[in-house]
Amino acid sequence: MALHTRLKPGKEADYDAVHARISGELDHALRAAGVTGWNIWRSGRELFHVVRVSEYQAMRRQLAANPVNIAWQAVMAELLEVEDDYSGTDRGLAKVWELP
Repeated sequence: MALHTRLKPGKEADYDAVHARISGELDHALRAAGVTGWNIWRSGRELFHVVRVSEYQAMRRQLAANPVNIAWQAVMAELLEVEDDYSGTDRGLAKVWELP
């Protein structure tokens, strides 16, 4: 699953700092929801994510009620331009091309 998010102006260093090391509790919550990997690249304020998970929407719904994720999303709400309700209804970025 590929995702795109955008930082609020001036929040680049803060975003990098909170991602320097996530908590063990958040790591556990993500893995319990089926995430096997999550990479994020940043270009200026633009963030590009690749999430390895078998069922993305199910993962999002499971994390929506998780207290650790709720606290994490409160931190992210201060840094990201678009608020996310964690409904699990988004489909991520549309794939345009792949090198076979």
